[in-house]
Formats: sequence, C-alpha cells, structure tokens
Amino acid sequence: MSTQAKAPHRLAGSSIQSSDLVRLQRWLPPLLSVLAGTVDVIGFLNLKLFTAHVTGNLVVIAALLIRGGPPNVNQVLAVPVFILAVACVWLIAKALDRGGSALARPLLLVQFLLLTCVLVLCVAYDPAAHPHGLMPSIAAMIAVSAMACQFSLLRLAVPGAPSTAVMTGNLTKTVLTLLDTLSQRPVEEDARHQLRKSLQLIVPFFCGCLAGAAALSWLGDWAWSLPVVLAGTAVTLAPSGSKQLNPG
Repeated sequence: MSTQAKAPHRLAGSSIQSSDLVRLQRWLPPLLSVLAGTVDVIGFLNLKLFTAHVTGNLVVIAALLIRGGPPNVNQVLAVPVFILAVACVWLIAKALDRGGSALARPLLLVQFLLLTCVLVLCVAYDPAAHPHGLMPSIAAMIAVSAMACQFSLLRLAVPGAPSTAVMTGNLTKTVLTLLDTLSQRPVEEDARHQLRKSLQLIVPFFCGCLAGAAALSWLGDWAWSLPVVLAGTAVTLAPSGSKQLNPG
C-alpha cells in the first residue's frame, strides 16, 4: 500500500485512539478508585496486609522489627511481589505491542483474572480460619499483584492519570484548593478543575472502602466478589483494544 493510501488509515486510527483515551480518562479513574477502596479494606481485614500501599507495609515491617516483634511474612513478601508484578505487566504490554487506550482492556482483564483467583482461594480456604496458611498467603500475594497491575495499567494505558489507590496526594490537592477558595483569593480555572478531579477520586475511593467493609461484614470471604464485579465492569466498558497503528 502506498504512503498516500496509508496516511488516511493512520489518521483514522489515531483519531479513534484519541477519542478512546478521552473516554478512559473520564470514567476509568473513578471506577478504579472504587475498586481500590474495596480491595484495600477487604485485603486489610481479611488478609491482614495492605494490598496497594507498599509504604504502609514498609512502615509496619520497620515498626515490628524495632519493637522486637516478628514481621508478618506476607507484609515482607508484598514488597518484592509488587515489584515483580509491575515488571510482569510491563512485559505483557511489550509482548502485546500496544499503547495508550488499546492496552487498557488486556490489562484490565489481567486484573479481573487475578481478583477472581483471590475470590476462589479465599472462599475455598477461609483466611480468617487459617491466617497463616499457605493458600491464604498466596491469595494475599495475588491481591497485591492485582493492585500492582492497576497502578501499572494507568501509567501505561492512561498517561497522566492520577493515582486511584493512594489518596494522600489527591487529598492534599483538595485541601489546598479548598483553602484558597475559602480565603477568597482568585482561584484559577485549572485549580477548580484539579479540585473536581481530586474529589472524583477521593469520594469513590471512600465509598469503595465503605462498600468493601460492609460486604465483608455481610458476605464474609465472598466479599471478594465485589471487586471482581467492579473489575469485570471495567473490562466490559474499556475500548475493544484494536492494536495501535504504527505511524511508520
């Protein structure tokens, strides 16, 4: 095919990618914030570790070491497992040879499958009854891997997307912008936009935390079905993932 004939095809593909990316930026971060909230709460209460907050695991490890108590093995393993999972997601992205919005659905599917595995293992082996068992530990590491996948897919598929699991930065932006507004100082439109974006992540995350805690209270180990449903919804809503066209 001639260069002239390829040009319209490349432009059309680029336009589709851009439109898909805009839609992803609008709905994916809030949905993943709800998902992160549910996984964080259920993981903390059910598996006794922070599934997404590597910093939290490091703090707990350090505190236990200094105070003389033995650290939780899962909390120790969570850090290298998180790093390894991020590397695996990067390899998957390279193997698929996709970029931008075309990469979202495959990586969301990976997260969905990982969370499904956590659900199956928790229902089958009851972490509450066997907190130090091998299978609950494996379930915990898979949950950590699922959250590592979520962090990675946002960086790879939705460049510039804010964090959907660590709310410290989002909360800081929200408070500073609110203080500027209350002090009646001129607030730029960009600041108002950042405030809206931050609230669109913080509120869903907190709602996800509440929903996760309620689900665990009512459903026990079956509470993991909630993040599985949310992850499946994200897969369904994501673009079909046609391979991004090579501009060359």
